[in-house]
Amino acid sequence: MKLIHCADIHLDSKMTSNLSKEKAKERKNEILITFLDMIRYAASEGVSAIIIAGDLFDTNSFSATTKNAVISAFRDNPEIDFYYIKGNHGGGDRFIEGMDEIPGNLHLFGESWTTYILGENGLGRITLSGIELSQSNYRTAYSLLNLDPADYNIVTLHGQTGTYSQDGSPEVIGLNELKNKSIDYLALGHVHEYYEGDLLPRGRYCYPGCLEGRGFDECGEHGFVVLDIDDADYTKVKRELMDFSKRHMFELHTDISDCENSTEILDKIKETAHAAGCVDRDLIKAVLEGNVSADCEKSTEYLEAELGRDFYFAKVYDRSKLFVDYNDYELDASLKGEFVRLVKNDETLSDDEKAQIIVFGLAALRGEDIQA
Repeated sequence: MKLIHCADIHLDSKMTSNLSKEKAKERKNEILITFLDMIRYAASEGVSAIIIAGDLFDTNSFSATTKNAVISAFRDNPEIDFYYIKGNHGGGDRFIEGMDEIPGNLHLFGESWTTYILGENGLGRITLSGIELSQSNYRTAYSLLNLDPADYNIVTLHGQTGTYSQDGSPEVIGLNELKNKSIDYLALGHVHEYYEGDLLPRGRYCYPGCLEGRGFDECGEHGFVVLDIDDADYTKVKRELMDFSKRHMFELHTDISDCENSTEILDKIKETAHAAGCVDRDLIKAVLEGNVSADCEKSTEYLEAELGRDFYFAKVYDRSKLFVDYNDYELDASLKGEFVRLVKNDETLSDDEKAQIIVFGLAALRGEDIQA
């Protein structure tokens, strides 16, 4: 039996923190398409069930197009069972309440434990149990979970893992309180990157991460987890993260210490991007680092414009530090040398202030626009 574990789809995210209005709309549609493509993949690969471990929607505000596309995908694939926890980001209640009729293959969880039987082979069963954690139930939820040790038991929850659940916070999942509960696979949602760990004595807990990276805090591979459980022996299970996102987010750190101008900096960034595996459909955040001389010509606007020709989106952050070698100007008889020496000898300025003034001053002497 093949199962898919996904979470944190965040359909209809605004996506406007970095992108233009047009690209934000495009990315919003791409997230929906990736979700639908995942279901098409499941149908083609004989996946029996898809676990959606929360936050299918970003907020209570989602379009009729998105709602209709999701409902149609459920109804058009009756051979796949969908198991859906609403999560904490809103939208789940409105989505369910807005249906004229809930599809027969869409299974929900409430504020008490619900267990579904996914498979049975005569020796045991594959079970899926879940609960919507809330202020009214999280203190007793763990003690009320009873699973048969003879079964392969999957549990799905939405929240942030901790050693123990925390008073007043239903969104903290106490891993120690789930130990020795005969859990084989804890299918979690809430964390937007892939992460897994041991759940003693016999299980694993796993966050699949989100399907598509939406910001530069969601870099790297994104997709869903495929569980392939041997029908004859439920102890034989293969797990695989399927990198399924249409675009990847990259944060690239580039040392520009030896660069003298924007052209050289651009080449350095491209080298870093190539080494990281970036391609033209990706989004990059280039972080400039290192020590640069006061004579270095550097334009982040130019760099963003040029990188935007090679990648879907590019943003440049300048974290480099200015370095002024005053010995280079000690014997310089030009106006530039006089200016540098004048600033150097001003005891009212800090070293950082001196370096910044020198950079601006040298740019002005070259006739350049000053970028503050």
